[in-house]
Amino acid sequence: MRVLVSYDISNDKNRRKVATIMEGHGFRVQYSVFECDISKAQLATLKRRLRPYVRRKDEDSVRFYPLPADALDHVSVIGVDLSQTLGNVTIV
Repeated sequence: MRVLVSYDISNDKNRRKVATIMEGHGFRVQYSVFECDISKAQLATLKRRLRPYVRRKDEDSVRFYPLPADALDHVSVIGVDLSQTLGNVTIV
């Protein structure tokens, strides 16, 4: 399934760690937004890995938006479309 993940992490060290974890699961389409093609099990693992870096007291958040199968057919971009630049991403 395709999932859009966005994050807002106030601590620089934690934000870098979250970005590194996300780079292993999808591709960056904006600074703190990733598109991921992952299974439900992989999504659960991703959430578990991110949780230690999200501080509620700092109002940090990570949001997961599951996208319908045809969502990419309806995406429009003004400016640079990084998903076009990166092409298909396979996580091994």
